[in-house]
Amino acid sequence: MQTETKQLLRAFRPGRILIPIVLGLGAATYLLLRNFDKQAFESISWTWNSSFWIFMALVMMVIRDGAYMVRIRALTDDKLKWRNAFNVIMLWEFASALAPGMLGGGFVFAIFILNREKINMGKSITAIMLSSFQDGVFLAIMAPLVYFTIGKEALFSTIDVNSINPVKFGSGFFYSFWAVYYIILAYKIFVAYALFINPRFVKWLLLKLFSLPILKRWKHNALETGSQLIIASKGLKNKSRKFWVHSFAGTFVSWTARYCIVNCLILAFHNVPLDNFLIFGRQIVMGIIILFSPTPGGSGIAEFMFSDFLGEFIPQGLSASLGLLWRLVSYYPYLFIGAIILPRWIRKTAK
Repeated sequence: MQTETKQLLRAFRPGRILIPIVLGLGAATYLLLRNFDKQAFESISWTWNSSFWIFMALVMMVIRDGAYMVRIRALTDDKLKWRNAFNVIMLWEFASALAPGMLGGGFVFAIFILNREKINMGKSITAIMLSSFQDGVFLAIMAPLVYFTIGKEALFSTIDVNSINPVKFGSGFFYSFWAVYYIILAYKIFVAYALFINPRFVKWLLLKLFSLPILKRWKHNALETGSQLIIASKGLKNKSRKFWVHSFAGTFVSWTARYCIVNCLILAFHNVPLDNFLIFGRQIVMGIIILFSPTPGGSGIAEFMFSDFLGEFIPQGLSASLGLLWRLVSYYPYLFIGAIILPRWIRKTAK
């Protein structure tokens, strides 16, 4: 256990925490300097409307994490107390903030967290695999919904505030969005088949696939994944209606609140009517593309995409500042909260 604890602390040492902070703040600083507009900052007038929507952005953060806590308690059959659920979610978000989305965003660490919270390994694997699957279900439903409701032109073009003419983001974003979406969809269908239909066949298929010379180095990981799918599948049999309602409701509420944060921040500095569903839809596109970011938590890439995708809804000259505020509200707190909680949590759960 001592060796395991040392490895854990080494994996999340301060140097690792600094990487996403430096990347994110570096991108934000570059954008601020490139687009700095003194008049835009001087024209900001802080009103009760600004205070209200900043407060609502923080409320969305609380709802997001609260819904995650409801879900993780439902997925562990309410074995976790609320305080323990809070620790699990904060540490999971901390791990996700330090791990690139394309590498699973703290997936394996989340299983380890639950296990140390006295949830047996089988139930831990079931809870985390199903939560990951449910996240994918949300994106699989919402992406085509916003695309066909809003339309390609509105989603993938913006307005040049100087000429009031549409400016396309470029086909790269459009094709990247659908490429990542179909990768996610295919993976989630594969996981659904494994979880609910035939996990043993999937394990056999993984072993055959990773027995190929080019993939043989990952055969052990494939074997472990196949075993986890079998365990998770067994754990999902005969679950109650309450289990499914609470876990899926928690998923959809948490993701909706996550995307509403930006809407609130934009409304804080905007005095004219906005198409809030379009802003929400643009974030779905951003979120899916950022999932394949090679940087921790999408740092650097998220800031650039925020200015490009949502700039037309933000007063001219303030997009970079608002992008930084967005990350300060929705991303950086988990780095600091996790760094504070982790050492104490490790000591508390050492036995």
